Amino acid sequence: MGTTSELRLTNADLEAVPEDGNRYEVVDGELYVSSAPGYVHQIVLINIAMAIGIYLREHPIGRVLPGVGIIFDDYNSVIPDLVFVTNERIRKTLAGGRFHGAPEIVIEILSPGKSNERRDRHVKRSLYAARGVSEYWLADPENQTVELYLRNQANELAFDRSLLQADELTSALLPGFSVRVGTLFV
Repeated sequence: MGTTSELRLTNADLEAVPEDGNRYEVVDGELYVSSAPGYVHQIVLINIAMAIGIYLREHPIGRVLPGVGIIFDDYNSVIPDLVFVTNERIRKTLAGGRFHGAPEIVIEILSPGKSNERRDRHVKRSLYAARGVSEYWLADPENQTVELYLRNQANELAFDRSLLQADELTSALLPGFSVRVGTLFV
């Protein structure tokens, strides 16, 4: 008697998918499909990118990049909403226009729907933790909050705190960076 084997998709399988406006990611060989981001999602993305970008003009320690592909291995390829990568890590992990290693900070913006929320809160956070991401920011446009997850002693991205509109978003990886959370959602 044979055993049934689970079909695992690879990055090569993703390369064969025609461009159709959807975002395709593979985590542990499982396919995740997202439709194109909506208006509010993109406003939040631009606001976060601009805030970090302004900081980086004065402190040129790296780059903030939207929608860049990260290939961890044959079965794990994702497209985070935003990443912050130091200049040193860019030199070590960038090849062929994609990263082949973890950025220091990954920022995801929650899209509506339980499956999107599960993917960002659990599936992708676990992947990022396993691959060495130091900070994970989860922006929630509906509640206008930002949740911070930081690498702990067990190498997990553990919940640190939830920031409300009046709170200041800071990061140990961006010394001197500060932005009021409420400004990210207008």
